Amino acid sequence: MQLTVDLGERSYPIYIGSGLLSKSGLIRQHVRGKQVMIVTNETVAPLYLDTVREVLGDLQVNTVVLPDGEAYKTLDVLNRIFDALLEHRHNRTTTLIALGGGVIGDMTGFAAASYQRGVDFIQIPTTLLSQVDSSVGGKTGVNHPLGKNMIGAFHQPQAVIADTDTLKTLPARELSAGMAEVIKYGLICDADFLQWQASNIAGLMRGDGGLLAEAIYRSCADKARVVSADEREGGVRAILNLGHTFGHAIESHQGYGNWLHGEAVASGMVMAADLSCRLGHISRDDVERITKLIADAGLPVTGPSDMTDDDYVSRMLVDKKVLDGKIRLVLLKNVGEAYITDDVPKAQLLATLYSLGTLAT
Repeated sequence: MQLTVDLGERSYPIYIGSGLLSKSGLIRQHVRGKQVMIVTNETVAPLYLDTVREVLGDLQVNTVVLPDGEAYKTLDVLNRIFDALLEHRHNRTTTLIALGGGVIGDMTGFAAASYQRGVDFIQIPTTLLSQVDSSVGGKTGVNHPLGKNMIGAFHQPQAVIADTDTLKTLPARELSAGMAEVIKYGLICDADFLQWQASNIAGLMRGDGGLLAEAIYRSCADKARVVSADEREGGVRAILNLGHTFGHAIESHQGYGNWLHGEAVASGMVMAADLSCRLGHISRDDVERITKLIADAGLPVTGPSDMTDDDYVSRMLVDKKVLDGKIRLVLLKNVGEAYITDDVPKAQLLATLYSLGTLAT
């Protein structure tokens, strides 16, 4: 399967299917120069690094193997990529290849955006979350202790190559985390897709390859439409952050990696649905159906028990969507239709947090 992110001269293909990593010429056709730097991590490298190196033939191929985990998505670790590029004398025609999950994709993309003021890179996502979300759209960056993804750049890849075979080695918890982003697309812009997920959730969680390929394709198609309409999140693209303002608060409070990104977003989406109901947009039955689907995907539907309302609000104020000191949230007008607002009564927000944030006293 193949689709295109339509961004004019920056347009690029997304390939989805089995056996793509070893397909002769697929990766190579998107490398314009003679140098490649593969960036991966300690978990993925033993599984797929040799396969990718082999299909690159006689190019100069160097590698950087980073520690695995959200806790290492920092400027200090990012410097290891720059060190390797300079040590091996990579020039402006080099191509960086991100081989791994969302952390590797974000860091490699940011390195590519920054090295010699911008070089090519290719996304080869190996987790469900990165295949359906973070590898598409050109958002790159690293975390800061005070806020997630607050340091970064927009930099589009040359291609995204999502080999569904890599999901066979994915732990169940990571598969669930990826499903959070799949569910998000149904909630924000594709009610039919959401119904399809509800009908097929058992097979998806069993790792059915055909169902997962369909979920990846439909998720990427939904995201590609949004990104094509608003590449740099000046407007409608912000709907892709449903649940993320709550979720990022959880991640930063708990320590990056203790709650997986998808887990935090999942509980954040339940909070967003609950708040949307309190504001009169969707029904309580809608909230219960959304909550059930998220729970059936093996994801949390409430926040951690050690956060206070101040913990949430203070961290939500350190968010890229904050404007003029106001928290901007993505909420639901209907199931399948999201909107962005900075006009949420504090009492309603606190009611949601006290209902679902399992706040500490």
